[in-house]
Amino acid sequence: MKLYAKTIPQTLPDWATVVTKIADLFEVEINDEHPSFQSLLEELTTEIEPGTIGVKARDLCSRLGFEMSNPNLSQLLEQAQTLISLIAWHPDYKQLLETGYQPDLNIADAQTALTYLQWELDRNREPSV
Repeated sequence: MKLYAKTIPQTLPDWATVVTKIADLFEVEINDEHPSFQSLLEELTTEIEPGTIGVKARDLCSRLGFEMSNPNLSQLLEQAQTLISLIAWHPDYKQLLETGYQPDLNIADAQTALTYLQWELDRNREPSV
């Protein structure tokens, strides 16, 4: 299981590991099979809504000392564009292309879709004339 947080404590439990930090966002891998993590989940289990039992992400993050990431859509688009660029230049991706990988949609298609979405957001923010 992965969590994404803006801030994390100096020390993490032995079942949590920071995988990456990109664009002010920590990606934390959780070993959800670890007994200590399972105990924590049992402790935090609550009725989220009538008939639905689970653990609220904000309760888990609060207990872990994480500040949940809740960026606006423009920030997410910027992060996505950064990640897509990293993928496009990654040696493993380039090797896949060299060995004949030909997806129906490619990295440029993904970048274009995100650009169109950003343009739509920008257009909707402009005051009506």
